[in-house]
Amino acid sequence: MDAPTPVTLEANGLRLEPLGPQHADALRAAAQDGELWKLRITSVPEPDKVEGYIATALEMRPSRLAFAVVETATGTVLGTTSYHDIVPAIDRAEIGYTWYRRSAQRTHVNTTCKLLLLTHAFETLGCAVVGFRTDNFNHASQAAIERLGAKKDGVIRHHAVRRDGTVRDTVMYSIVRGEWPEVKAQLKYLLARRA
Repeated sequence: MDAPTPVTLEANGLRLEPLGPQHADALRAAAQDGELWKLRITSVPEPDKVEGYIATALEMRPSRLAFAVVETATGTVLGTTSYHDIVPAIDRAEIGYTWYRRSAQRTHVNTTCKLLLLTHAFETLGCAVVGFRTDNFNHASQAAIERLGAKKDGVIRHHAVRRDGTVRDTVMYSIVRGEWPEVKAQLKYLLARRA
């Protein structure tokens, strides 16, 4: 597997571009659409912490590669997503740190982003497996991951601290290389139904 390097990916009116300090104001506006930082089960930054959120994402390279999700027609930043926990030695990466402004949720945005990231991971980088993780109480995220075609690997108990100081269980999912053709077909089918 090749280690992910900054790249721009585009499809269906969306562009994933490397996240940087220039996205701070737009990402702040995205978080304010729905006051997403108030959700205890997500990693959405508070408005005054967006610069720090971006700086942390950049400092995590090469184990994380973060993207701004941009609507190409308007230039509006809809949210962010990342490759993370990248382990080239075993051809593994995860997709996460994903959140979208409220007005972009339950649209084609998440499906398109996952299609772009998974295609790049399996077909360009040469991943053998792509993982996903979420809070045990984030049932919407679990359903979205399952709709992608990912298989539930299990639950890591008492795994990570939430912003409110409680400790979450983490639900783990993955897609392996052999499953990718079927998952890709399903994602394209879901997008065609929305068109």
